[in-house]
Amino acid sequence: MQLAMIGLGRMGGNMVERLMRHGHSLVAFDRSSDAVDKYVQMGATGADDLKKVVAALRAPRIVWIMVPAGDPTQQTVDTLASLLSPGDIIIDGGNSNFHDTMRRGQELAAKKIAFIDCGTSGGVWGLENGYCLMVGGSDEAVKHCEPIFTALAPEKGYAHVGPTGAGHYVKMVHNGIEYGLLQAYAEGYEILHASKQFPQLDLEQIANVWQYGSVVRSWLNELAASAFSRDASLADIKGWVADSGEGRWTVQEAIDLDVPAPVITLSLQARFRSRQTDSFGAKVIAALRNEFGGHAVKRS
Repeated sequence: MQLAMIGLGRMGGNMVERLMRHGHSLVAFDRSSDAVDKYVQMGATGADDLKKVVAALRAPRIVWIMVPAGDPTQQTVDTLASLLSPGDIIIDGGNSNFHDTMRRGQELAAKKIAFIDCGTSGGVWGLENGYCLMVGGSDEAVKHCEPIFTALAPEKGYAHVGPTGAGHYVKMVHNGIEYGLLQAYAEGYEILHASKQFPQLDLEQIANVWQYGSVVRSWLNELAASAFSRDASLADIKGWVADSGEGRWTVQEAIDLDVPAPVITLSLQARFRSRQTDSFGAKVIAALRNEFGGHAVKRS
């Protein structure tokens, strides 16, 4: 099957390679000509603008977008909408807000262009292991694109979860859960690392033994063991944690639905705290404890 990939970053580029390994024909576009050249050398057809991308595709055209959420996705969709024809299909594989996805789907439907949202998980390991795909869209469009999804996903790793917007909705909650899991592992390993009674604890050894028979075994824990094998103290890594939006959206959806989600909410707040080198809130607490109880404060 022929399709185009817009965005050849860590995810999009590997997806191009995996699709070509499974016999699909790819047209590749990225703002970086070096990135395009890399995949042209592997057998993809290169393009240096979206008009050439569309011209290189046979109808019905399939264009997969793998660019950051927000304005980059909106601008790409708008440009493609002016170039594509009725019956063509756009797939958004990024982490777009599902509200935006539903709106875009309605706007494209008016032009008779199908819009599929594909929540994509797998990171840099997806090339070899496959990607978990959570797909939203019409039955007809998804069925047409199914050979693409089955090539990208491992066995049982692809599901059509509902209409346009459902794929990004499921991926949003998936990432919210990820926030909570990461925070739980982080807190547990920090306690072990800080132990005064057992300062000799080997975090790599513990992470590895937890992978056998333990209820906390997981791929994330396996990756923790890998990280600790290189540096158990993680001395070269700054404790600054970004959030890409899905955690915030999950918390907001929980609020809108009156669903309690304390773990995910607190894990999001912990990420905000990680970006403060010296929390003013902590200063306030220290000052108040000194004021009411004479508790000692550390001076900067």
